[in-house]
Amino acid sequence: MLTERPAPPHRPWHRQAQAWQRPGTDNRAMHLVLPFAGASSPAAAQAAATLSLPTLERLLARLSPQPADVADEFTLSPPHERAQAMALGWPATDGLLPLAARAAQADGLAVADTPAGHGWGLLSPTHWHLGTEQVSLTDPAQLQLDEAGSRTLFEAVRTLFDSDGWSLQWGAATRWYALHPSLATLPTASLDRVVGRNVDLWLNSHPDARRVRRLQAEVQMLLHSHPHNAQREEAGLLPVNSFWLSGTGAPLAGQLPAGWQCDDRLRNPALAEDWAAWAEAWAALDAGPLAALLAAAQRGEPVALTLCGERSAQAYTLQPRPLLRRWFGARRVAASAVLEAL
Repeated sequence: MLTERPAPPHRPWHRQAQAWQRPGTDNRAMHLVLPFAGASSPAAAQAAATLSLPTLERLLARLSPQPADVADEFTLSPPHERAQAMALGWPATDGLLPLAARAAQADGLAVADTPAGHGWGLLSPTHWHLGTEQVSLTDPAQLQLDEAGSRTLFEAVRTLFDSDGWSLQWGAATRWYALHPSLATLPTASLDRVVGRNVDLWLNSHPDARRVRRLQAEVQMLLHSHPHNAQREEAGLLPVNSFWLSGTGAPLAGQLPAGWQCDDRLRNPALAEDWAAWAEAWAALDAGPLAALLAAAQRGEPVALTLCGERSAQAYTLQPRPLLRRWFGARRVAASAVLEAL
């Protein structure tokens, strides 16, 4: 669990060895990226220590670590998003990785027609839970929000944004998009940073953030008595009472290498702090995608692996093995120590 201290509003992360190169730049390379491979809580470390990951350890023994992307758990952009930005060739600006524009394009919106000077943002409809000491955010994926209900709520809140000069577009049940000049330069915390945590840690002090906080307050008041939320509560579902803005920035060009794959099956159990389910997901990864990567490495094919935690991303690539390692065998790498360092 994160320590409750204010997050820095906007700062570049520190990268060990500024010459850190994008691993797997060869488009033929199989490059597997694993978000939430490690977490900073004591419970996560305890769970990692009990993992049996023989395939991962054999793979790490064969691959060579690259200079790590090192930061702390309070950057606005988590390591797996930074790894994606690196693969796309984007500038490393914390909180301004334009993933919303990329997602909007994938959802069929006309991102290519973005007016000059405008930026996109992902508007995630969500539930804010008021606790005794903090307000926490529920993962939108857990709300069971269908298309009909999502469109009803979207139309209800759109007028608030229209009157403030924003353009809102519907992409999917849990993906709404905003277009506005301020979003080109407003850094925002990733949804993956905020789920299950105190939202106050991630509401930064950027001048344009005040407008977002005002809109959040207005949306909360509007949705509090909305008939669809009454229907949801009657059905035993959480009401949708706010939104989270993330992925901001002006659209940037970029294409992921053909072999680049992100497997996010560790995400949901990690955000829910369900470490038993997280361990099960790790076992499935070890028997599936990691086994395929190891087989490719054994055939001498170009492969890369990037493990991402809350703080750091550690990349590994296949390099020619030194003569001593060929004579005496591969070194042993303890997976638990690697994961704990993330």
